[in-house]
Amino acid sequence: MSGAQSPLYAQRRRKNGITMALAYVATAFGLTWLVLILAVLLWEGFSGLSLRVFTEMTPPPGSAGGLLNPILGSVVMTGLAVLIGTPLGILAGTYMAEYGRYDKLSSVVRFINDILLSAPSIVIGLFVYEIMVAQMGHFSGWAGAVALGVIVVPVVVRTTEDMLILVPDTLREAAASIGLPRSLMIRRVAYRAARAGMITGVLLAVARISGETAPLLFTALNNQFWSTDMNAPMSSLPVVIFQFALSPYKDWQELAWTGALIITLSVLTLSIVARALASQSKSS
Repeated sequence: MSGAQSPLYAQRRRKNGITMALAYVATAFGLTWLVLILAVLLWEGFSGLSLRVFTEMTPPPGSAGGLLNPILGSVVMTGLAVLIGTPLGILAGTYMAEYGRYDKLSSVVRFINDILLSAPSIVIGLFVYEIMVAQMGHFSGWAGAVALGVIVVPVVVRTTEDMLILVPDTLREAAASIGLPRSLMIRRVAYRAARAGMITGVLLAVARISGETAPLLFTALNNQFWSTDMNAPMSSLPVVIFQFALSPYKDWQELAWTGALIITLSVLTLSIVARALASQSKSS
């Protein structure tokens, strides 16, 4: 029996060795390109990083300048998008997890949410362009914020529902046993137990929209000057990076690398915080 099994065992070990070797090669191949991309980004980005980047406006070709107005525009539109999308996402996720977990309506909403979660952002930009920009007759920061808010909603819906489902039913039963209405139980028990995971979802949504360019090209467009008027075209960091990177001017290309570095470091920071909160949620 052992003699009959030894060739089969050796064959399986060879196949396992080949599979592991291919897996290591594929991993090394992917990591090599990732390291090269990050190395070039850090080298080019840090070479143009200075205080001027955060204190001066985007310059005309051949002049010195910074990225203050696109940074402001990105912060404002991202903040408004979070304010628009987070309450909608939390309410929808709460309904599906607490009120209609097994309802047909929840199944339909989940299906639509999954489609929206994977929809190309340019489609969302075109949709907001049609319902806002075309009707208003001009680009605006409001339209950009709404487009980003639509992207925020499905991310928050998914994480809110998942985190609330993970809350043990014994906590709900304990709250019901002392006479708490379901609304109070959700606010004071379920939300507190799932708070870290829900915050993680919001941070992941912010990281998702921080580098979105296509929706803003169709909604907020761009503005080379300092502007806090949400009813007018507004500058944003991803759009400025896109335009400056395609330009033939070296000074604009340097600013594009620096802007890409700022976005990358911001997204990295948000991802680290989200991971830390997720680990805290699992441990608790």
